[in-house]
Amino acid sequence: MTSPDGATQGLPGLDPAWSRFLTVDDAAGKPRRWHVLDNGVEPTEGTMLCVHGNPTWSYLWRRFLAEARPGWRVVAVDQLGMGWSTRQVPTRRLGDRVDDLGRLTAALGIQGPVVVAAHDWGGLVSMGWALEHRDLVAGVVLTNTALFQPLDQPFSGLIRLSRTPALNRLICVTTPTFVRGAAALSRPPLELGVRRALAGPYADASERTAIGDFVADVPLEADHPSRARLEQIAEGVRGLDVPVLLLWGARDPVFTDLHLADLRDRFPQADVHRFGRASHLVTEDVPETAGIAWDWVADHVEDGGAPADLGRPPERVEPGALWAPIVARADEAAPAVVELHDGTVSTTTFAQLERGIVELALGLVDAGVEPGDRVAVLVTPGAALTTAVFACWRAGATIVVADAGLGVRGLAHALRSARPDHVIGIPKAVAALSALRVPGQRFVSGTLPAPLDAALHHPRTVAALTARGAVLRAEGATLPELPETDADAAVFFTSGATGPAKGVVYRAAQLQRQVARLAGLYGGERDDAWVAAFPLFSLYGPAMGTAAAVPDMDPTKAGTLTAAALAEAAAAVDGRVVFASPAALRNVVATADGLTDRHREALGRVRVLMSAGAPVPVGLLRRVQELVPAAVLHTPYGMTEVLPVADITLPEIEAAGPGNGVCVGRPVPDVRIALAPLDAEGRATGALTDEPGVTGEILVAADHRKQRYDRLWATERESSRDPGHHRTGDVGHLDPEGRLWVEGRLVHVLSTADGPLTPVGVEQRVEALPEVVSAAVVGVGPAGTQQVVVVVVPPSGAVRRHPLADADLAAAVRRVAGVDVAAVLAVPRLPVDIRHNSKIDRVAVSAWASRVLTGVRPGKLA
Repeated sequence: MTSPDGATQGLPGLDPAWSRFLTVDDAAGKPRRWHVLDNGVEPTEGTMLCVHGNPTWSYLWRRFLAEARPGWRVVAVDQLGMGWSTRQVPTRRLGDRVDDLGRLTAALGIQGPVVVAAHDWGGLVSMGWALEHRDLVAGVVLTNTALFQPLDQPFSGLIRLSRTPALNRLICVTTPTFVRGAAALSRPPLELGVRRALAGPYADASERTAIGDFVADVPLEADHPSRARLEQIAEGVRGLDVPVLLLWGARDPVFTDLHLADLRDRFPQADVHRFGRASHLVTEDVPETAGIAWDWVADHVEDGGAPADLGRPPERVEPGALWAPIVARADEAAPAVVELHDGTVSTTTFAQLERGIVELALGLVDAGVEPGDRVAVLVTPGAALTTAVFACWRAGATIVVADAGLGVRGLAHALRSARPDHVIGIPKAVAALSALRVPGQRFVSGTLPAPLDAALHHPRTVAALTARGAVLRAEGATLPELPETDADAAVFFTSGATGPAKGVVYRAAQLQRQVARLAGLYGGERDDAWVAAFPLFSLYGPAMGTAAAVPDMDPTKAGTLTAAALAEAAAAVDGRVVFASPAALRNVVATADGLTDRHREALGRVRVLMSAGAPVPVGLLRRVQELVPAAVLHTPYGMTEVLPVADITLPEIEAAGPGNGVCVGRPVPDVRIALAPLDAEGRATGALTDEPGVTGEILVAADHRKQRYDRLWATERESSRDPGHHRTGDVGHLDPEGRLWVEGRLVHVLSTADGPLTPVGVEQRVEALPEVVSAAVVGVGPAGTQQVVVVVVPPSGAVRRHPLADADLAAAVRRVAGVDVAAVLAVPRLPVDIRHNSKIDRVAVSAWASRVLTGVRPGKLA
C-alpha cells in the first residue's frame, strides 16, 4: 500500500489516516490502482467490508469506521473508475466488478468472519462476492439497494432517463447532474461540506466516465449483458443462510419499498429497520445507522444470536380463542354491535355477526387471502369493522389497523411501513390508496361511484365477497386450519405523539391475555355492554362476548362526542361500561346542559367509565361523575405496546393527593413495574429498581405486552434490552404504597444545570392557577444548561399579540412553579397529538419557545 495523495484531507468526519492506495492486477493482468479506507486493526475479531454504489464512494462509510467495535477491521472500497481509485479502466460490467472486488480482498488479506455492508448497486456487487466467498461471510448489512428488478415492474424514472444513450453522457458525464442528484434527494439537505465531499472525486467530466458506465450497466432488459449475472446473484442469495440487517430509507425514489419487499423475500431471516423520513442516502440522513449496524453485529455475529427478548418464540395456543366468545353466542338474537348515526340506530345480533364473519372469511380466502397475509382494515367503527377484523383472523391473516385519527400523512406513513398484502376500506380510503402509494389488493366496504369504480379497475366489494362466502358455505367449504403455534395477529400503530407512528405487532396469545385483563378489571357480566367512543375499543365488547355501542361522532375527532350522543349510545344497549378519551369527556361535560331525563337515566345506569390516552384532570373527572353518578371512574395507564399496565379510580386519585406527576395507580394483576433511574444528564442508565421515590424510565413486565415493533429493529432492541421488560419511554416513580406516578416522557426531560427536571409536576402546579387553562414546561438551550420555560394558555381572550406573558401572570407562574423559570410565554392553544387530542407536543413547543427567545420570527405554534 502507498500513502494517500491528500485527496481525503479535511473532509468532514473522515480521518485521513484511514486512506490507502494499493495496486492490484485485474482479470486481464493489467495493474489497477485502488483506493480504500481501512482502519488497519490487527489482530481482528472480524472484518466489515463496505461497498458503495453509484455515484458515491467510500466516504459514505466513514461513520462505520469511526464507530467500529473493538477488534473489528473496517475496509471501505472505491470501486474501479469511482472515488479515488483509478479512472482509466475499460467499461466494467457487473461480473467484472464482482471479480475486481475478489481480487482486491485477496490482496488486502481479508479473512473471516466478514460482515458485508453495501449500498445502491454495491449490493449486487457485494452479494456476488459473498456467494464466491461463502466460507468467509458471517453477516450482511444492506442499505437501499436491489438484487433483482422484474422486467414487468416500473423502475426509477431518473435511472431510466439516465440510461437513454442520448442523455447518458449529458446527465452522468458531461455535467455533474447525476452526482449532485444523489445528495439532493436528502431532506433536510445535507450539510454543504458533506455534499462537497461526496462529489469531490467527480469534479471534472474526465472523472465521471464510470458514473455513466455504471448507469448503463443497470440490467433492465432481458438481453442486457449483465442480466444473467444479476439473476444468478439474486437467486443465489436465497441460500446465503447468515444473519441479515436491512437499513432502509423509505423516501428513496430509486430503491422503493418494492425492492425492500423483494429483499425480505430473498432473506426471510432479515432484521429490518425502515426509516420513514430517510431517503436514498440513508446512512447520511440517519447518522445513527452506523451505531445500529454495530449493535446488530454485536448481537448476531459476535454473540451468535439475537438477545433473548427479541423475537420471542411462538407459543402454543388454542386456535379460535380470539373469536370463541362470538361463536359461543352464535345462535342468539341478542345485540352484538349497535351503531348510532344521524338519529338512526343499526343493530347487528351475535347470530348475524358470526354468520357475516364466517362468510366474509370464506370470501377473503377465495379472493386470495392466505394465512400470514397482512390485511389493512380501514373501516368505520361498527359492525363492518368488527366483521372485517374477525373475518381476517378466521382466515389466518394479520390485521393492520391504522385509524384515520393519525391524519392523512400519518396514515400513509403507517400503511406504507406495514406494507399490507390486501386492504379492506371504505370508498374514501380505497380511493386515496393509490395516491398514498399503499400496496395491496383492494376490497371496498361500501359502494364506489361508477367513475371511480372504473378508474380503480372494479375492485371487489365486501358485499360481493360475503355473498361468495355464503355460496361456498352452503357448498360445505371450510376455513383453513390454523396452526396451534402462535402467529402474528395484528399490527397496531402508536399515536405518533413523539415521532412517526410506530407499528406494534401482537400475536394471538398476547391479544387474548389483553382481553382477559380488561374483562377482569372492567368487563363484569356478559350483559355489561360497552359504549366505545374510541375506534379500537369497539372491538372489545364482542371479543368478550358482550355488546358494543358506537356513539354518533366523528371517530377521527374525539372532541366531537356530545353528552347526548354518549347517552343515546348507552340507552341503545343499556350500556354499563364506557370508554372515552379526555378530549371526548371535555366536550361531553361542555354539552351536558342539553341532556333530557331519559339521557340522564341511561347514564345513571353506567357502572364503569374509563378514560385514557393522556392525563385526566381531577376536576374533569368530578364533573363527569355528576353525569354518571353510579359509575366508578377509572383512568387506566398503558400504551399501544402494553395495555393495561396500572389502574386507579377517582376516589383513589383524591386519596393520593397532589404529588410530582400524575398518579396512575397500582399495577394490574400479573404486571410488574421497574424504574431505570435517570443520570445527571436525564438519561435512563441506572440499574433497574422498584425502590420508592426513585425517578426513572418506567419499564413494564407483562405477558400481554407486544411481540415487537414492526420493521423497526433498532427501536425494538432499545425498548426490550432488559429481558422480559418493555421500556415505555415514560418517566416516573413509585410511592411507598406501590402507586405509580408518571412525570412525563423521557424525551421531554429537561437537562438543567441542577440536574434532570421532569415536566408534569411543574405543569400541574401551574395549571392550578385560575389564570391558566393548560401549560407546557420545556427546556431551551444546550443540554446540561437548559433553561426552564413555561408556556401557558390563559382563559379565552386573555392572550396578547406578543407571546411574552404579562407581568402578573408571569409572577404567578414563578410563584407556584417550584423551580427557577427563565421565561413565561402565553399562547391561545398548545399543539396536541392528532389521535387523542390530549398529549402536548412538547418538542414543537420547545422549538417555538427557542425561536421566540432568540428573536427569530416564531410562527404559529398550533
